[in-house]
Amino acid sequence: MMEVEGSMNRAPDQSSFLRSRRSKALYQFKQQKLPACKPVLTPISVITVFMLMGFVFIPIGLITLRASRDAIEIIDRYDVECIPEEYRTNKLLYITDSSIPKNCTRYLKVQKYMKAPIFIYYQLDNYYQNHRRYVKSRSDQQLLHGLEYSHTSSCEPEESSNGLPIVPCGLIAWSMFNDTFTFSRERTKLNVSRNNIAWKSDREHKFGKNVYPINFQNGTLIGGAKLDPKIPLSDQEDFIVWMRAAALLSFRKLYGRIEEDLEPGKVVEVNLMNNYNTYSFSGQKKLILSTSNWLGGRNDFLGITYLVVGSSSIVISIIFMLLHLKNPR
Repeated sequence: MMEVEGSMNRAPDQSSFLRSRRSKALYQFKQQKLPACKPVLTPISVITVFMLMGFVFIPIGLITLRASRDAIEIIDRYDVECIPEEYRTNKLLYITDSSIPKNCTRYLKVQKYMKAPIFIYYQLDNYYQNHRRYVKSRSDQQLLHGLEYSHTSSCEPEESSNGLPIVPCGLIAWSMFNDTFTFSRERTKLNVSRNNIAWKSDREHKFGKNVYPINFQNGTLIGGAKLDPKIPLSDQEDFIVWMRAAALLSFRKLYGRIEEDLEPGKVVEVNLMNNYNTYSFSGQKKLILSTSNWLGGRNDFLGITYLVVGSSSIVISIIFMLLHLKNPR
């Protein structure tokens, strides 16, 4: 009995001891009295850190910029050149009149050797896909589950048509890009792959395998491309690529890949259908052929950023060094 009573007396003592330790630690934390590492930044250490940053960042920037410049691009703006002369003063009439032929032929000359795969992009400029109302006009649950999900009020004004629900609903789907391109070289059609252009995670987890387009583009006002009602959304990769809204007013989206090398001096003939209306908001349309390397496509931003940060670090270190020599501690 005495042993039991002794153990019972010790238990409250231990719990009160733990509570006191915790309250003391909490007090020290609130009063900022906990032990901490507080390095003293001497002028020599600061100068050394900035100098090392410059010596590390500048070579990385040069390598990154060189890799970016090795990627070869052919850029062709076609939205103006593909309008007949008689309609260039009234571009809206041209694009909205379905009786006017929209076919156009462009010729792209290859300046440097382009190794397959050659990525085909379309670029839209002055197109605000990041507009708040536009971005919200979609239903991710409907894209995944179809008509099983009926709460699609966020899709307005493209929620329903003729009293029936629209699948896929929303302004983003309604305004899908619908220009088409075919490529040939010396009258021989180039092999273009349209598969695996969308993210695998989007295909498998964001678009339903049993969700098919229903009542899409059946209203009085037609937006962009139509979707095949016999193919599930998870297999319509053009649509999946378009549904990933861009953050900037100028953006590129992947159209396909040319699976053949292009030799310098060759001319690629592009037969396109100029269907998409960018003329009502002074937008621009461009076609891009681009190779890639270990860094991706051509983009000088990362290399320039490294060079600017590295150069700024060296300049700052030199300024600190001169100040330290003039007024040493």
